[in-house]
Amino acid sequence: MKRLLILILYLAGTVGTIAQAQFSDKTDDNEQIILISDMQLQIDINQAMNDLYNFKFAKAEQQFRWLKQKYGWHPLPYFLLGLSEWWKIMPNVNNTAHDENFLAYMDTVITISERLYEIPRHEVEASFFLAAAYGFKGRLYSSEERKHWTKSAFAGKNALKYMQESKGMDDLSPELLFGDGLYNYFSVWVPENYPLLKPILAFFPKGDKALGIKQLREVSYNAFYTRTEAMVFLMRILANYEDDMPRALQISEYLHQTYPDNPYFHRYYARLLYSSGKFSSTKPVAEEIMARIDSGMLGYEATSGRYAAFFLGQIYETRKDNEKAKYYYLRAKEFAEQIEATDTGYYLYSLLSLGEIYQEEGDEKEAKKYLKLVKKHARRKDAVHAKARERLREF
Repeated sequence: MKRLLILILYLAGTVGTIAQAQFSDKTDDNEQIILISDMQLQIDINQAMNDLYNFKFAKAEQQFRWLKQKYGWHPLPYFLLGLSEWWKIMPNVNNTAHDENFLAYMDTVITISERLYEIPRHEVEASFFLAAAYGFKGRLYSSEERKHWTKSAFAGKNALKYMQESKGMDDLSPELLFGDGLYNYFSVWVPENYPLLKPILAFFPKGDKALGIKQLREVSYNAFYTRTEAMVFLMRILANYEDDMPRALQISEYLHQTYPDNPYFHRYYARLLYSSGKFSSTKPVAEEIMARIDSGMLGYEATSGRYAAFFLGQIYETRKDNEKAKYYYLRAKEFAEQIEATDTGYYLYSLLSLGEIYQEEGDEKEAKKYLKLVKKHARRKDAVHAKARERLREF
């Protein structure tokens, strides 16, 4: 419940601060440029943005550092460097190794944007970066590993404040629709699904889910800096909340094909293929994920492995290839244990499937071992717990 409240606060919209920020009380000619809508700049760094989302961080950051040298007075280069750190976190949000750098860049964005905010020409642009930086900080603080609720609430409150200031100014840049779209959708979705939050949300502006989806779609078509982020949210909304698997799958396929080395897009594509019942298409995608994990490719780790191995276990079990099914279920089990995800469906149903396969093969000892592990890690009210109990009564 806390995370949902923090989400609304946010969606309504390297130690410490990076020392190289170029502050000055003097306004030079460069500061007349509205960078967020500068088309030539977008052309110049288009490849860097592609490199970022394709997990070629060193190449992307080289270009972003060039941008910092040229426009050190502006929050954009620091925001992009922070976004690069964010995507290093995305494959496994429980990994805190990049938190310090990420927060330092976002704090620098905030500091520079507060200065820029005082220049009337840049007030709306600065509001966008303030909302974005506070929003990203709120997302990090509210993650399962961190659970910094107070910090997340503070960040979310500030994100809402600055998002409201840039609201309706998308004629300056389609980037400004991103926060509007998220707020419009989730400010309605949350109270629909969690009625206890309705009294709190009564103090917030009224949203519109259909408009939110429309706005996110427009951002995904027309924005530059927030285009891919909008597509990610749109994909997740359509898949998880709107029961529109065909359109979600279409977006996930595009993202994977456009950024084939991004492990988050790779596993999401595999997940949506599997959820759509496209098992023959899921198999090679999941096998590639496993191969990349085994080769140590950047960003491919246990979280992606847990998904891919489970999908392959299911596929081979359906094909009556018990040996391969057991192999992949065991790998799914190991991956889940590596990241302490032993209360998740992928882990529990891998154990249940192992127990059922060994039971069918007449290996009572192994079957009982895995079925008892299900009982140990699942909640008694869970369907998988009931199924394991049922299987154990058959011995």
